[in-house]
Amino acid sequence: MLQGFHATSCESRSPSWYRILAQNAGTVRDAGIDLVWLPPPSESASDNGYLPTRWQVLDAAYGSSQELSAAIAALAPVVPIADVVVNHRCGVATGGADFDDPPFPDQRAAICSDDESQVGTGAPDTGENQAAARDLDHTNPDVQTAIAGYLAELKAVGFQGWRYDEAKGYGGRFLEIYNDASNPYLSVGEYWDADRQNVMNWIDATGGRSMAFDFPTRMLLKAAIDNRQFSLLKTIDGKPTGAIGWWPAMSVTFIENHDTDKDSSHPDEFGGGDQVLQGYAYLLTHPGIPCLFWPHLFDYGSQIQAKIEALIGIRKTQGLNRTSVVDIAAADDGGRYAAIVDGKVAVKLGPAPWDPGDGWSVATDGNEYAVWIRRA
Repeated sequence: MLQGFHATSCESRSPSWYRILAQNAGTVRDAGIDLVWLPPPSESASDNGYLPTRWQVLDAAYGSSQELSAAIAALAPVVPIADVVVNHRCGVATGGADFDDPPFPDQRAAICSDDESQVGTGAPDTGENQAAARDLDHTNPDVQTAIAGYLAELKAVGFQGWRYDEAKGYGGRFLEIYNDASNPYLSVGEYWDADRQNVMNWIDATGGRSMAFDFPTRMLLKAAIDNRQFSLLKTIDGKPTGAIGWWPAMSVTFIENHDTDKDSSHPDEFGGGDQVLQGYAYLLTHPGIPCLFWPHLFDYGSQIQAKIEALIGIRKTQGLNRTSVVDIAAADDGGRYAAIVDGKVAVKLGPAPWDPGDGWSVATDGNEYAVWIRRA
């Protein structure tokens, strides 16, 4: 998967970001990308789309609804994933309950009773509070119906899957309702938590209907590469330490997104080009579904783009997938992490020497990483 935008994509006007997506669709396909996560498509009180007002109006700072449709068409057969922001919503003119397109039958009942606006008459919030907008009461059947209608509209435009924003903001059980109604090709939630048990609990709460972004792997991999402390990547029973160590089939791994990007309001950048390639050497050889970040593929230069594409090619040709099995050969603080995946791909991170032995060929390498494939 590719995150098809970054922190400041919404600022692009001539051309619009949707036009940039369409113009680069060939490069996306040629790189071997299967899915593209697009930014929030609806009208919003903020240019980045994360404070939605009129769900049904698909003109955004990223471009017009016509440009959105053109971008989706240009990307085909790559599967488009919509950024679905339904935890909260803004009124069209005030900070209250003046929702429109669609309105709710009882506007105040659609808002949680403990929302800081003090206008809500719904049930208490089933998740974290979002102070920038009104927290919707997902226990309300009218809210559930409106969200199901919104997802149906997004499907009609051409979206086939969902990235649920701020999944901590409401109970995971509601994603079971929304996904059963919309039958997405892929669903993944932004359950931002470094504790993988909490991430597992949230996936369970969805009834297994949604994957989750693997924030634990991102945190541990960043620290391991920054400090060459590769013991962070192996548990005492020899498995990966992130969510992919417990439920890889339900984990979407990543090293950067629009929130951690250097251009975001609270940056937590993964690192420079060398660190980025080391991170992708891990992600693209390990289980889970790897999610690449647009700037890494398009803005870090042709050499890094070629290296990332080589890693994607290895994953594809060797048949690695979200349930691949990892045999960790080394994970120490002396400067190396090494693993053999599915018995046919080997990877090493760090400055210390390691190789898988006879019968292997280097497929790609770079500063402090290498990937081998087993010779036939």
